[in-house]
Amino acid sequence: MSESFAPTTPTTLEKTPLDALHRRLGARMAPFAGYELPLHYKAGVVAEHLHTREKASLFDVSHMGQAILGGRGAAALIESLVPADIGDLPPERTRYSQLLAEDGGVLDDLMITRLPGRDERLLLVVNAAAKVQDFAYLRQELPQLALSVLAGRALLALQGPSAAAALATILPDIADTPFMGWRAAEFRGAGVFVSRSGYTGEDGFEISVPNHLAQIFAEALLAHPDVAPAGLGARDSLRLEAGLCLYGHDLDATTDPVEAGLAWSIGRRRREQGGFPGYQRIRAALTEGPARKRVGLLPEGRAPLREGATLAAPDGRVVGRITSGGYSPTLSRPIAMAYVETAFAAPGVWLESRLRDKPVRVEVASMPFVPHRYFRESTGKDRS
Repeated sequence: MSESFAPTTPTTLEKTPLDALHRRLGARMAPFAGYELPLHYKAGVVAEHLHTREKASLFDVSHMGQAILGGRGAAALIESLVPADIGDLPPERTRYSQLLAEDGGVLDDLMITRLPGRDERLLLVVNAAAKVQDFAYLRQELPQLALSVLAGRALLALQGPSAAAALATILPDIADTPFMGWRAAEFRGAGVFVSRSGYTGEDGFEISVPNHLAQIFAEALLAHPDVAPAGLGARDSLRLEAGLCLYGHDLDATTDPVEAGLAWSIGRRRREQGGFPGYQRIRAALTEGPARKRVGLLPEGRAPLREGATLAAPDGRVVGRITSGGYSPTLSRPIAMAYVETAFAAPGVWLESRLRDKPVRVEVASMPFVPHRYFRESTGKDRS
């Protein structure tokens, strides 16, 4: 789950609890979803990207929305808004899903964790640009439940093959956390939430820390020889290589989960029984196939193609549009994602785009562009 840049003015920008640390580390700051966040540090985007793939990087994602939805029947009730199977979600496990509009379009994507304990509680993590609307929507649609926004907590993402070893030096009991698993821990007497997840395609963790301890916790992680800070630029290029959707670009209210390639996030029971917004549209797309599909693209040449560029079939007819594009530091070439008519969505199909009024040949490709390296416990079978 990742987010889109949102137009903001300097007077409206909020700061995260790590703002002073970013500036001390020499970050180039940029507006993002109403916040001022690091675009990159002194090393630059490419170096930060490659360091994440090789060792581990620390990202500030404190702008994202965190909340606890609690009350009797919370899991069953939230299923009226999302297509994931939350009723069967075990304690301390996380699932990725989407908040859906009445027609099945995606209002936002989010992570849902069932918290342990006798009371039924779900931890939600949503995108910053949509969190105000998301929380208002949840309160409106589920008034029988209590929604507690965790405004006093920062969120850090530690990503890369060295992430587990680095985090274990501070929180030694997290090593056995499964992929998409959740654990509660303690740091300096305060509660810390740890989820083995992230949005880079690498093994990693998202750590929720009280605001007053966020800088101390981040500095402790950065003291590890394998950990370096990374900003928004590397986060975006990593998720693009991993073939992951960026809300506001590859996902929006006009897009349903099936055409977005997210059918895997819809549980079998939900596919059969429905009970979520847009079920008829989504069931038709599952059984008959969607009219368009999200695909990967490999443009010829060295210049990246950007969002909004059209894609044409050999006869010149426009059959798609690019939603995300950029340069892949790992592959040393441009890559992109797009929605195209299903007839043109198979890997190996050639289409044509345009860059500065010049034609560019583009090959449809399988995703992810770079294989995922998520942690897999030896007995784990739950993809979510």
